[in-house]
Parts: sequence; C-alpha cells; structure tokens
Amino acid sequence: MSATEARRVVTVEKGGEWEDGFARPRVVLQPIAAPSILGLYGFAAATFAVAAHLAGWYGNSKTPGELWPFALAFGGVAQLLAGMWAYRVRDAVATAMHGAWGAFWIAFGIHELLVQWGKIPLVPAGKEVNGAMAMWFFTLAAITAAGALAAVAENLILFATLATLAAGSFLLAIGHGVGSTGWVKLAGWVLVLAAVLAYYLATAMMMAASAGKVVLPLGKPMKEANKPGGQPVKPIELEWGEPGVKKGQ
Repeated sequence: MSATEARRVVTVEKGGEWEDGFARPRVVLQPIAAPSILGLYGFAAATFAVAAHLAGWYGNSKTPGELWPFALAFGGVAQLLAGMWAYRVRDAVATAMHGAWGAFWIAFGIHELLVQWGKIPLVPAGKEVNGAMAMWFFTLAAITAAGALAAVAENLILFATLATLAAGSFLLAIGHGVGSTGWVKLAGWVLVLAAVLAYYLATAMMMAASAGKVVLPLGKPMKEANKPGGQPVKPIELEWGEPGVKKGQ
C-alpha cells in the first residue's frame, strides 16, 4: 500500500472523507530535487559544444548538422523539462530561462534538420547577412538580460551566467545582422564562458544536495551558502526536511 493510500484509509476510518459538505484536506509530501541542476547541465553542454565551434576551436561548415540531435535533446528537451519542473517549485527565474532556452535549442535542432533536408540553404554563421537569425538572438539577449536582472537578488553566479549569456547572444545577433565572422567568433568565446559558469553552478548545486552541506560556493547572498561545510537551508523536524520521506533513490 502506498503512503498516499495509507493516509486515505486513515482519513476514512476517522469519519469519512467528507464533513459538512466539504472534503477533508490532505497534504501529500512530494520531495523534488532542484530542477536547475539538469537545466544548467543541459544548457552548459549544448552551449559549449556549439559555442566552441562558433569560436573556431574545431569543426567546419557541416558541424552544426552533426551537433543538432545532441543540442535538441539535451539543451532543448531536457532543459525545457527542467523549466516546467522549476515552475512546480515556484522558481520564476529558472522557469523563464530554462523554458526560453530549452525552446531555443529545440528550434535550433529543427532549423538544422531543415538544412539537412535541403529546405533551408547552408549558410555558416557570419558568412553573410542573416536578418532572421539576428532577430532570434536579439530576442534571446533581451529576455536573458531581464532574467539576469531578476537573478541579482537570488544568486550572483546565476546572474553572471545569464549576463554573460545575454552578452554572447547580443554579439551573435550583431554577427548575423552585419554578416561578420569576427563578431560570431567573439560571441563564441563569450558563450563558452557562459557555459563554464553554468556548469560550475550546476555542479555546486548537485554537490550541496548530495552532501547535505555546501561544497562549492553557491553564489547566494547568505554567508552560509558560500562557506564550504555551511548549511544554508536549515532542516525541518528531520534531517532531510520532509518528515516520513526517505531521501535518495
């Protein structure tokens, strides 16, 4: 018998589920791991792979066609799911950022698939003016900059990640807008930095969740959140903060 069914039986035995025309309230505990760990890793991996190519570290004009399945699945689907789970835990910044960038990576994957099918011509980033692609990144830059401002009160490392991401998106928009490979390469370097910051933050969050204490500074305003061994979240009743719920898998 599940815990939910057990609570239901107890409620019925004590006098029924309804009283005076109203249903008896029941609280079902459902512990949720921080969804931004998955979202940040998905973003970091997809962004690093694509941005390193834009920066000229590896690959050729056909490389985006080889990267799109990974970017769509990990940067797109996984991150979009993280955004929806962030909605459930009432994290407005994570919901907006993971949702927006998850949708972008899915769109990027569809775009590259259309290129592979010959529906859209293959034009390497910055080789010629591409106003439509420039609008993609101007829009993303504006949304991400807003997220960075909102993150200031929440997490300074997240702010740095989003601010760098917004700057890289803006530079990439310029590169597409004027048809300049120089701007595109500069954008690639900045976006690589954003990916590294996202990777660090996801790792710090995962280690804190696993160890039950701070291992790497989390970037939050609280002193305890940036001191190795600190416990920024005080436990409630039991060690894991969820009475009657086992922690882990």
